Amino acid sequence: MEIHKKSLIATLLALAPVALSAQTIDRTTQLRIDRVLKATPLIDGHNDLPWELRNRYGSRIETTDITQRSDKLPTPLMTDMARLHAGHVGGQFWSVYIPATVTGPAAIQMTIEQIDIVHRLAARYPRDLEMAYTAADIVRIHKTGRVASLIGIEGGHQIGNNLAALRQFYALGARYMTLAHFLNNDWADSATDDPVHHGLTDFGKQVVREMNRIGMMVDLSHVSPETMKAALAATSAPVLFSHSDARALNDYPRNVPDDVLKLVAANGGVVMVNFYPSHLSPAYTTWSSDRAGETARAKALYTGQPERSKAAAAGWTLAHPAPPVTIAAVADHIDYIVKLAGIDHVGIGGDLDGIEATIPGLNGVDGYPNLFAELIRRGWSNANLGKLAGGNLLRVMRRVEAVAAAARGTPPEFTETKTMTD
Repeated sequence: MEIHKKSLIATLLALAPVALSAQTIDRTTQLRIDRVLKATPLIDGHNDLPWELRNRYGSRIETTDITQRSDKLPTPLMTDMARLHAGHVGGQFWSVYIPATVTGPAAIQMTIEQIDIVHRLAARYPRDLEMAYTAADIVRIHKTGRVASLIGIEGGHQIGNNLAALRQFYALGARYMTLAHFLNNDWADSATDDPVHHGLTDFGKQVVREMNRIGMMVDLSHVSPETMKAALAATSAPVLFSHSDARALNDYPRNVPDDVLKLVAANGGVVMVNFYPSHLSPAYTTWSSDRAGETARAKALYTGQPERSKAAAAGWTLAHPAPPVTIAAVADHIDYIVKLAGIDHVGIGGDLDGIEATIPGLNGVDGYPNLFAELIRRGWSNANLGKLAGGNLLRVMRRVEAVAAAARGTPPEFTETKTMTD
């Protein structure tokens, strides 16, 4: 989830030029892609559909039909069952995002509601989705032609500083947790907030140890470089970045620095590349920042006049179109991570339905073959395409599961919860 107020997405999409046309793939290349993705499930690390269904459709899963072409709905989505299959998606981590401003018991409650949406989705579309809890589940479900559905918690604030909540989220199906989101929490620093802890507190390290013990993957997307390094030092299992890019190619705070990429390789982890233009392209990041500044200026200039403010911001966008960002930019980030960390440490985490702008050919969950076609054009082998698609993530999951199995019998980490009394 890459913006603070998801309710703005429809407006921003209307303002930002987004190409919706599919790329053309020649038959020989398409057959190669089909073979690779039949042998290895394509596993995407991050999709925000559950929040979109809550935010736009009031969590009405049973009466909101996303069987096909959800991009044609009055409030469009990037995900539906038909496009998942067209994109050869074999496994999807559904983010159970909640805003970073929701904390304490309210955060635990809202997270449970989001987890419920994922389970209801799988029940609503049993021919298309099946809940998965292990690497073996993903492989088995992929062979049936359904999409293995997994759960990722997008911020450490969601456990309410409570290790019991962490364990119960695992019991409900959560298989990774991002240690922090847009804001710092009480024990981990975010990449997009001023540092407070300069990494992890003692409790934060305890959270990492407990995640290792129960078999929940440690996700380092959204956290500061200091937090990344602290978590890598604390963990006994491989980590993942569920939706991040390379900072060397775009100096954006959400991206992964070179020194951390090398640590991820040593750790055995995986960086799953994000499709958000602001993460990929320095030119787009600058344009986005300029647009945000102009929007703030218009609000200040036309205080109390929302229609004039909105029109002024829209006028600026029309006069200053977004710079183009292409699939080649995504491939560049993938190639860079491979160059620095190795082919065993890269994956895909598109962040679809969690970004306010997309790039041509990757504007929905049917677009993954377009990315694979670009990599084939660059000379990628089938074996390496398979590692990117899902082989690397499966290896990480299996190792995390093995670490948890070895810890079986180890007592849970425990922190006393203090309550208010009269």
